[in-house]
Amino acid sequence: MIKQKSGNQEPIKKDILKNKNNDKSHKAFHENAHKQENNKQHLKQKQLYVELTKHLCADFQPSTYLNQLLSGGKLDEYPYTMLKILETIPQSPVHHPEGCVWNHVCLVVDHAARVRQQSRDPLTFMWAALLHDIGKSKTTRERRGKITAYDHDTVGMHMAVEFLSQLTDDQTLIKHVGALVKYHMHPLYVLKGLPFGDMQGMKAETDVREIALLGFCDRMGRTGSNAGEESKKIKMFMEKCGIKNSSLHLSSHGQRLQHPSFLG
Repeated sequence: MIKQKSGNQEPIKKDILKNKNNDKSHKAFHENAHKQENNKQHLKQKQLYVELTKHLCADFQPSTYLNQLLSGGKLDEYPYTMLKILETIPQSPVHHPEGCVWNHVCLVVDHAARVRQQSRDPLTFMWAALLHDIGKSKTTRERRGKITAYDHDTVGMHMAVEFLSQLTDDQTLIKHVGALVKYHMHPLYVLKGLPFGDMQGMKAETDVREIALLGFCDRMGRTGSNAGEESKKIKMFMEKCGIKNSSLHLSSHGQRLQHPSFLG
């Protein structure tokens, strides 16, 4: 049997090849557009980090700017959502009558602004004040009618590192902020002799003086706190850590603050 010659297949092959090339071009175009959008978004996040840093290190009451960011939707994108969620995290009304974690953090940051000049590293200190309770979003539970946040300090250390790593390449800042967040509960642990304390680790990884300063602001970030009593506790903490003559001046910075979000 004689086979019939097939028709010219060359135009069909060219059309198929052309369609494949068009598909590749469209895919490359969309991938490039997506990449450009991501780069633009990342740039906006880094610009906000720069502005937030300025306010933390310069404002008398940084919480005003923080609440503007919150109400203006500026914290709606990752990693800033790690801060925004704190508005929804409850705290024990016994220990935190100021309300949610966001309210507490804002009060702590405002107190930190009053004493930041006593810090040996104000930039690290202020970022630690802002991020010190970031771990409560993952650790807060209600147990037997009580609200707890066990391990929020250690969990928070990892979250603080994650947060800052999205915004800055300053590894020294990231490491030091993470360490302050990790050990910020140690004034309580040391004074009460709790088993969670690791004084040797704290001394190795942080400056005890900075922990004391942050601990004071943490305690003062609660409505009804007494500056005189809290400063005495911090002095006792430092003495237990082997620091007899502290140059910190705390009680004069303890005037009661009222957060803008409380005003209604």
